[in-house]
Amino acid sequence: MLHRLIIGALISTLLTATATSATAPFILPTLPNLTAGPKTPAIPFSPSAARDASKICVVDPEVADAGPALISAAHSCNNGGTVVLLPDTTYTIASPTDLTFLQSIDILILGTVVFSDDVEYWQTRAFGYAYQDTHLFWKFGGNDVNIYGLGIGTLDGLGQTWWTAKRSNETVYRPVLFGTDGLAGGSISGLNMKNSPMWFNVIMNSSDVLITDINIWNEVTNSSSPPANTDGWDTYRSTNIVIQNSTIDNYDDCVSFKPNSTSIIIQNLQCNGSHGISVGSLGQYQGEYDIVEDVYVYNISMSNASDGARIKIWPGVPPNTTGSSSGGGAGYVRNVTYELFYNTNNDWAIELTQCYFASSQAACDAYPAVLVIEDILFKDFYGTASKRHDPKVGSLVCSDPSVCKNIRAENINIAPPSAAVAEWVCTNMDEGLLAINCVAA
Repeated sequence: MLHRLIIGALISTLLTATATSATAPFILPTLPNLTAGPKTPAIPFSPSAARDASKICVVDPEVADAGPALISAAHSCNNGGTVVLLPDTTYTIASPTDLTFLQSIDILILGTVVFSDDVEYWQTRAFGYAYQDTHLFWKFGGNDVNIYGLGIGTLDGLGQTWWTAKRSNETVYRPVLFGTDGLAGGSISGLNMKNSPMWFNVIMNSSDVLITDINIWNEVTNSSSPPANTDGWDTYRSTNIVIQNSTIDNYDDCVSFKPNSTSIIIQNLQCNGSHGISVGSLGQYQGEYDIVEDVYVYNISMSNASDGARIKIWPGVPPNTTGSSSGGGAGYVRNVTYELFYNTNNDWAIELTQCYFASSQAACDAYPAVLVIEDILFKDFYGTASKRHDPKVGSLVCSDPSVCKNIRAENINIAPPSAAVAEWVCTNMDEGLLAINCVAA
């Protein structure tokens, strides 16, 4: 996690600076030297261009809507400068904020950024994307961009308003708390993220990004409207991404690899209350070709989750079906490794399915998945499952052997709470590659 010495030095520096207005002097703290590890990307990240320590643009803390002020500061400090959001200050983003023009710039978030919870306003003004109706309050893109929180910067999505709105209207758009679109090179680090309306993070159309030392959680004030779909991270059409050294306490996937996520490393995460670290779902949209390839998931602690490691693929569709959004999509999942995975009270330690949302196994068998899963390794799994399926602790279900190839499980040590012999549901699998106790469904 982020070194406390850095945070202490930062606070000391800030106390010596006058930060009572947008024009007051500001002394930049020493920024951390961020590295990926212990696993490193096959293509090393390029170093950032040198920054000009005198080129500092402080976002006006007095404005009612910080969106335009942030855009203005970013334009002024592009090409070598640093944008600063002051400590002990709350900034409200009340309008869509497009920051996809960034070039060789650092953004230092030391205060709290809150997003307006005017649900009706954002329905027509948030940045919208066709894929799974993704919407964003703000979006970051460009080249060589570093976003620092240094352990004190906070993003607050005021999620309870949105979760309550969803309870009365399932079709309401709920924006993602943080998103990149077209970010090539850079880092996102040291941020606290709480109460996202929807996913916490989406990394889209991006490459060569290190994400580290992020703290994610929800605060529920209305138990009748709990959080929904609050994934920690979703990657989409992105490559060479590392997500590491973070804690996630949420209500959906800890991390999800959406279509066309390649060369991804996930390491040193602590996840609680989630739906696991998931490939997919994939194959949902007929006519689309989804790829997830070269993914390494390493040293994960997963607690109180529906799943630990998870791969979820939609089944096929009947002949002559056109335009389906309930399966039938093509593509492949290839070269995915889950290694060193600690489970505590998870319903399934591993769940692999090509029958995602199928009405029954018979329906899935009748129309097998088109999307192929191959070269998958689950290795060094430890811990306990929950009592939900006891004595079963995991499930690996392919819709047909022809679309599941070279799926292996090695050194798997998961116990059910009853202390019975652990059982694994295995359907259409090559059981000779699985060092687990397979049983029928």
